[in-house]
Amino acid sequence: MRSSVCIWLFFCAFTPGSSEKLNRGDGFSFASYYGDHMVLQRAPERAVVWGYATNGTEVEIFLIGPQSKQVNSTPIINGIWKMALDAVQAGGPYNLTAVKRGGAAAKIMLTDILFGDIWLCGGQSNMAFTLAQVINATEELAFAFKFPNVRVFQAALEQSSVELLNLGRVEVPWSRPTPEVLGGKDFTHFSAVCWLFGRYLYETLNYPVGLVESSWGGTPVEAWSSPRALHMCGIKTLESSHPLKQLWTSSVLWNAMIHPLLNMTIKGAIWYQGEANAGYDQAKYSCTFPTMIDDWRMAFHKGSEGQTAQDFPFGFVQLSTYRKNANDGFPEIRWHQTADYGFVPNARMKKTFMAVTIDLPDEKSPWGSIHPQDKQDVAFRLVQGARAVAYEEKDVYYQGPLLSKVLINKTLLNVTFNQRVKATLSNNTFEICCSKEEKPCAEGSKWFAAPMQEQGSNYVLVSVAPCRIENVTALRYAWSDWPCAFKACPIYSVDGGLPAPPFIINRWPSSS
Repeated sequence: MRSSVCIWLFFCAFTPGSSEKLNRGDGFSFASYYGDHMVLQRAPERAVVWGYATNGTEVEIFLIGPQSKQVNSTPIINGIWKMALDAVQAGGPYNLTAVKRGGAAAKIMLTDILFGDIWLCGGQSNMAFTLAQVINATEELAFAFKFPNVRVFQAALEQSSVELLNLGRVEVPWSRPTPEVLGGKDFTHFSAVCWLFGRYLYETLNYPVGLVESSWGGTPVEAWSSPRALHMCGIKTLESSHPLKQLWTSSVLWNAMIHPLLNMTIKGAIWYQGEANAGYDQAKYSCTFPTMIDDWRMAFHKGSEGQTAQDFPFGFVQLSTYRKNANDGFPEIRWHQTADYGFVPNARMKKTFMAVTIDLPDEKSPWGSIHPQDKQDVAFRLVQGARAVAYEEKDVYYQGPLLSKVLINKTLLNVTFNQRVKATLSNNTFEICCSKEEKPCAEGSKWFAAPMQEQGSNYVLVSVAPCRIENVTALRYAWSDWPCAFKACPIYSVDGGLPAPPFIINRWPSSS
């Protein structure tokens, strides 16, 4: 690659007489996710641009805008050209022009380009849930015009048995936000969580945000994971006669909807998925999900020529609710989403953040209770996590109370948290496992309600009756599909108003 500061060459090359001879053609193009109105990653990272050319020797890239003027060139190798632009500070608009040299000359100009932060949004139906489906949808859609510097792009639904270099189709090309763009067909147009996350984030950052959605309803994590990631968790294919096997082959969405994006320089990713794994490969989710994150980080770092951070921030939504009094695997998946720590970031899942949503049930959602309409609180909690973890803001409350220790106090357990709590006494949200055997409580163990008796500034006292205190072998909190009513869980943070996440703690840890 070579660079030139002789920007006047750009203007010489594009005099009216010569520009008529330079046209798009001969298989010359940008990759499918570049276009007018797009956002490219801001400095200090360098945005990567690439495309195709069936002939010629090199491609020159001209970037012209208010804060930067660049001319760079890159060779065409095996029909593909690729380069990392010089770093550009947040702002715009810019024009980006690619000119093919050698063979039949051609050019392509992209306009109204901004530099800011790129966030990838992935997952299943609660990520695919559109803004037209949320509560107060009319008001939310009307706000769209007020955020012209939050731009959106959406990959179309595609599967592939092999890794693709480019997206097969595009559902929403890079666009300024409008009610039409954000309010499309249910579950298939632009994501509400993704949009609201970007909008709230923009209000904090006050510079452009680019949102790239790649999601599909009803999908298991295995479909979004590369074969190498699944191999690390002992998975080769979606095995057995499970119905998901009939719908999703392992890695088909990684191949078609993630792998094509790897050359893109991104700031981070957010994720809303897990419902499909509540009944399939549930026990392996504590491996498959963290490993997918690790693998995406490695692949985006490599694909962007080292520009995407190899530990880019990754946020996710801990599952909300589905059914009352159901043994459907939701509590277990919530736990496995954290690699069985109960919170993030942790030693296994570094630089991650989580929106706890067990207190946002929606029994009357017209889309079914598994699809709560309140996506505003979900997005707000994700943004709080992004501010703290991705942008390293201080004094941002992004976690609810986390378990610190459990002490025995006669016939009570003193459950102490890592921060001040606002507690509402509950009879059944805490549970104890009672056994005379000194081993962890396993599946099938009997659990008894442990009523809350008293609260302090950072602790609550729970009763262990009818179990003898020496036989209490485990304690768990909010360990059900539907643990509480809307914004009415027993434990919240005083400072941030965020719910405590579910947890389980064994007195006799597993020896494995």
